Amino acid sequence: MLQLLAAGLQVWIKQQCDAVDQLELQLHGSALQLLRGRLEGVSLVAIGVEFAGLPIERVELRSGPIQVQTGPLLKGQGLRLDHPFAVRGQVHFSGPGLDRGLGDRRWRPLADGLAQDLLDVPSLGELGISDGVLVLASGGRNDQPKRELATRPEAVKGALELHSLDGQKHSRLPADPNIRIERASIAAGQLEIHGEAQVCP
Repeated sequence: MLQLLAAGLQVWIKQQCDAVDQLELQLHGSALQLLRGRLEGVSLVAIGVEFAGLPIERVELRSGPIQVQTGPLLKGQGLRLDHPFAVRGQVHFSGPGLDRGLGDRRWRPLADGLAQDLLDVPSLGELGISDGVLVLASGGRNDQPKRELATRPEAVKGALELHSLDGQKHSRLPADPNIRIERASIAAGQLEIHGEAQVCP
């Protein structure tokens, strides 16, 4: 039963993503609890994830209790998760991954919003990570010099903000009501975001 559930959860997780290179999953709870339709939680580590066109280098998550329907699994059917559950963890983004993801049409409005707020230009040229900061740059034209701005990520009231190093400018990224950002930093050349979320299947 636990193996069936683990396999079903892996399929369900991969269905939520565009791509997953590696996925390690650990179930928490007893077989008796599972027969009653409850799992204490799930821990996972995923590497090389792409979600809605945004590349993520690494994901580490631990869920709260999950209610599952074991009947369909025993019949060889797909896993059904009918109730929301809480998740805590962290995600890691590389500079090249962020740059590629923000160039996707689904994230372009966000990228251009950052460019408007922080660079006073209509569109973002590129984004990178260098020397412990996020560097945003305009596209640069023949008649306009290229603009660059070094920023630091900060978690503010549950959302992610980028602040210029001189404190003169900042931009607040749109917040999902189901996600609360608790900490954001640059470490080992990657953007790390820690927080919690409510997953609604």
